[in-house]
Order: sequence, then C-alpha cells, then structure tokens
Amino acid sequence: MSVVLVNTQGCVLDARSLIDKGYLQCIQVRENNQKSHVNCRFKGQCFQILKSHLDAIASVAADGGNIETLQKTDKPTKKRKRKHSELNQGEIDSQAFHKKIRSVVLEGTKSLVDSARSLGYLNGTSTTDTVKEPLPSQECSLAALCEMAKELPLVDDEQQEECAQPLVAADGSTSHVDLFSRVTENRADWATVVTLMGEEYVIPPHTAFLLSDFTKIQPLVHYGRRFDLIVMDPPWENKSVKRSRRYSCLPSSQLKRLPIPLLASPNGLVVTWVTNRPSHLRFVRDELYPHWGVEVVAEWLWIKVTTSGEFVFPLDSHHKKPYEVLVLGRFRPSSDNETSSEVPVEDQRLIVSVPSALHSQKPSLSEVLKPYLGAEAKCLELFARSLLPGWTSWGNEVLKFQHTSYFTLTPTDDGAGVLEDEAAEDCTDNPTVTQRLSSSAESMDK
Repeated sequence: MSVVLVNTQGCVLDARSLIDKGYLQCIQVRENNQKSHVNCRFKGQCFQILKSHLDAIASVAADGGNIETLQKTDKPTKKRKRKHSELNQGEIDSQAFHKKIRSVVLEGTKSLVDSARSLGYLNGTSTTDTVKEPLPSQECSLAALCEMAKELPLVDDEQQEECAQPLVAADGSTSHVDLFSRVTENRADWATVVTLMGEEYVIPPHTAFLLSDFTKIQPLVHYGRRFDLIVMDPPWENKSVKRSRRYSCLPSSQLKRLPIPLLASPNGLVVTWVTNRPSHLRFVRDELYPHWGVEVVAEWLWIKVTTSGEFVFPLDSHHKKPYEVLVLGRFRPSSDNETSSEVPVEDQRLIVSVPSALHSQKPSLSEVLKPYLGAEAKCLELFARSLLPGWTSWGNEVLKFQHTSYFTLTPTDDGAGVLEDEAAEDCTDNPTVTQRLSSSAESMDK
C-alpha cells in the first residue's frame, strides 16, 4: 500500500511502493524486437534507513569501525572563530522558522507514526527482500550530453512541428528517438525496458519526457499542453552540493525564466520543493510565485523518518533538519474571469516517509495531491530525475533514476513468450540527435 494512512495532520507514504506501482506490468524490448514479460521493482536497499544518522555513527563506533566519513557529513565545516557568539541573519531566520513549526512537526509526526505502527508500518522490521548490497551508483552523463546537444544544428521548422514522438517505433526500434529536441511518449499501457544511447532504461506507461536544460525547453512549450499540476525540485544553490559536485546549482533568479504561465492551467497547482534556507523560502513566496502569477495557498512539510519512525536527524539539530518544505500555489492568470470550483488546500500538512538513500530523490506526490485535482488532471514535473506514469517530465537528468541499475528485473513465468507488437506511429528516417550522440555516450560511460 503506497499511501499507508491519511489523517488530519497529513499522511504516511511508502515511497518505494509508490515507485513500484508504475511497473506492475513491464516488458523488455530486445534488439531483435522480441518482447518478454519481466517483474520490475526498485531496489529495496535504497529505502533501508534503519537508524537515525547519529545512531548510525554510534553503532559503527561501538563495532570498532571507522566513523570518520560519517562524522564529516554530520559536522559542519570548521570556520573561522567569531569574535562573539552572535548569529548571522540567516541563522536567526532559520531558528525563528524552526521555532514556528516545531510543535506542528513534533506532534503531527507522533500522531502519524503511532497510527502507522498500529497498522504494522514503521515498526522497525525490515522488508522481506532486505539485502546487504551497496547502493546503485550509476554514473549519470545525461547533463553532459545535454551540453553536447547545444552544439548541434537546430531542428528545421518542418521537423519542429512534430513536437512529440513515440518511444518505440512500429518496427520495435528506439534508434529513431531524439531525446533532446522532442517530447518522447511511451503510449503503451505497460512499462517498457528499452535501450537509449547504449544504456537500458525502464520507462513507465503513458509517460512523456524531454531531456534538456533551459536553452532547449521550447519543445515542452510547443508540446501544446496545459498542466493542472506542476511540481518542481530546483537545483538550489547549496554549499555542500557545490563541494560534492553532485549536480550543477542554479541561481534563484534564473528560475523566473521558467515558462510557467505558458504551461500551467488556470487555477492549476504549482508545487515547489524548498531547502531549509529561509532566503529560498522567502524568494519563492515573495518573488518567484508573484512573478509567475501564482498565489501561495499552503506550505507543507516532508518529514523524513527511519523504518522505525524516528527522525533521521535530531529535530533540533543545528546542522540538518529532518524535514523539507513544499510551497503550494494556484496559477491565477489575470485574463481568467471564470469561477473556479477548485478544492481548498489545507495548510501545514505533513508528509511522513522513509527517504531514499539516493541523493535528491524525493517521494512521489501523485497520490498525495489527487484530492486537489480533477479526475483527468495533466501533471508535469520540472527538474525531474525520474519518471512517473501518466506524467510529463523535463530536466537535464530526467532519466537518471530510470536506469536499470536502480531496478531488479526478473523474468516472469511467461517471460519466455513473445508479446505481440504494439501499434505505433511511423517516424522519419532522418538521422537524429540521439544517433549522432550515441557513440559519444558510449565512450563517456566507459
């Protein structure tokens, strides 16, 4: 069950089950156009957060292990000693925000965790498929490929009109797919394992995606859809991320360039993940949303807990907090005079879940936000690093967590059987960006 429970404080999610829900039916497409059934599950070790961070350090130390690496992540980098014990403005703002929401977090989380435990969840027991394996560590070169794609000639006007393309052609091939300048659609009712740029990826059913950055976002606009829900997790500027070089950060002011007014439906929901820096929260509320014509309607909190329901970091930790903020707003175009029948969004709702051990992998909000959307809502994720069934996704690493290294694929009992080809639209035979970059992709991944 992906949504474990819902109450007046919020909800408890099983993040891994939310992912697996999109792969209940999955086929693997071979080079010879042979298709076979496979069971597909996201790797369980990614969600085995058994102990809080400090407990993990203490446990390693008790076993005589080397805790130097863990301690580095728990303690802030040493800085020059201040003349006085005064806090800077950012620290003062952080403390004020924490004080404001502390009781909501503490009491709400306790209520949700207690209820989840009564249902047999968050009781500290491991899943049946617990394995002691290292986390997947696939080297992602997608962002680099996006940079390379900028140097290629622009698609001509005639081809540009064909803004969408099928993932799998009528002949079963994927060699025609231009990932960088057209939206790619998996039109099948099942998930599909395909080879793209020499690597295998699992693509959920009825999903669409565009692999690009700001300079190549126009195909998404030309796609011609207005979205009832837009979720984004921007690459906020962050000192620890800069040091680790996990991904490129984006100055806050650049976010205003996102064409939200061209993508959002009137009164559609816009949801932004925000780090715990008050300056980022103020920017979203006071600058970014007003710039787009989005009215702030609520702030929610994602609470990160272990498999036994404890905070992953101490609630009052000065270094890292066990929560992140989501700012929810409604797009209010000035030209829209229609009466809205939208569902009101409650403020200060909590989303409790065991986080992924993979950096920057957020839980899916598809089930949580359903009550506030229409039955046929169209959903878009910006700065995505994975795909969701039924959603459109955009980002320069949009396929990162779709790589087969993050999944366990096993043939089913009828896996040896060949499936009938699914009808798909014909594509042009012209060389594509993907074909021209495939050799580069293979060399970079070696």
